[in-house]
Amino acid sequence: MTPAARLSAAIEALAAIDTQRIPAANALKEWGRAHRFAGSSDRAAIAGLVYDVLRRRASSAFMMGDESPRARLLGMLRLERGLDVEAIARLCDGGRFAPPPLTETERAALAERSPDAAPPPVAGDYPDWLDEELASAFGEARATEAAALARRAPLDLRVNTIKADRQAVLGALAHLGARPTPWSPWGIRIALDADARSPGIQAEPEFIKGAVEVQDEGSQLVALMSGASPGETVIDLCAGGGGKTLALAAMMGNRGRLIATDDDKRRLAPIHDRLIRAGARLPEVFTPKGAADPLASFGASADMVLVDAPCTGTGTWRRNPDAKWRMRPGALDERLKDQVEVLDRASLLVRPGGRLVYVTCSVLPSENGAQVRAFRDRHAGFSLLAPEAVAAGLGPRAAAFRQAAALTDEGILMTPLRTGTDGFFIAVLRRDQAAA
Repeated sequence: MTPAARLSAAIEALAAIDTQRIPAANALKEWGRAHRFAGSSDRAAIAGLVYDVLRRRASSAFMMGDESPRARLLGMLRLERGLDVEAIARLCDGGRFAPPPLTETERAALAERSPDAAPPPVAGDYPDWLDEELASAFGEARATEAAALARRAPLDLRVNTIKADRQAVLGALAHLGARPTPWSPWGIRIALDADARSPGIQAEPEFIKGAVEVQDEGSQLVALMSGASPGETVIDLCAGGGGKTLALAAMMGNRGRLIATDDDKRRLAPIHDRLIRAGARLPEVFTPKGAADPLASFGASADMVLVDAPCTGTGTWRRNPDAKWRMRPGALDERLKDQVEVLDRASLLVRPGGRLVYVTCSVLPSENGAQVRAFRDRHAGFSLLAPEAVAAGLGPRAAAFRQAAALTDEGILMTPLRTGTDGFFIAVLRRDQAAA
């Protein structure tokens, strides 16, 4: 397919998303089924265009003065891809399979308009109803912070120190342009250009033999700052597919006790194969059976309980740009209730002197600091570790990291703009020794 034909295909997929109200992934899959002649590189390029339009949906529509799929794609080419008017016009020449030529109105909008002076939700490309939350988090910088959440994310990998060291893996993945991440001693980053296909990392020998896992650097940092140590008893209460469980197992050197569980056994399903590939012998997977709590008889005996809480996922918008436009206020309310329940459950598992590590991949204060404050109101026997002490888990990089991240009274907030990671929040609470 020509670049112009890919634009037409992207407009078609965007129209399906709008009219059928379906996720972008579904629309792209349906387009691929209906156009089997398109090769894998074509499908990847079309998906890249669609997701870039979703990243810049509000600002592109504002600049063009039009919310149609075509207008949003044209605006994205200007704002996200950096094409000038004539370059866009060459792609939209009305030829076979190409979009129709630019109108004079479109030319004028592309040449003269900008979202720079637009309201923050437009300039930052996020839903209007989240403006109050983001203003609480970032104040006047909210549009800039949100714009960073709209940019395409790199591919981050975590070196599995049970099987490999970073320098060796960097050499093995040099052909992919692999570089060390700035903060994590385990991290490797592969930058992705706008038109680049994500490398098939699952086909790389280093992945197959368990030397690396796909994991954003922010997630790696959360594991590091949890302070999990060899010989401890650790519970990963919302383990999901096991990304943080695997990182904790490596930190613990396969010594101690590490329990992974989740209230949804479907989310746990991938963990078993991942543990085998990683050579992580330590984790025990407690799979829910019916309504019974698999940890009901565990008692307050854990040195550390990690709560990677269910949340809105606002910190992952650069990887899931479709999600922010599909999210509704009711979803935030549900997540807040879930967080209260899982925190209260976790509090019963922490031994006196032990730690409760609360983590979200959200940048919203109501899911982060507000939840920590509310938890302490309900549970007076827990005290907060100072964010400076939590960051100390990063070792030599801790001082620079403290300067980059946002340290609040309750914890640490990472964002793409500040730390180059996904958006993550972490707070560490210690149960008082006198607690019964």
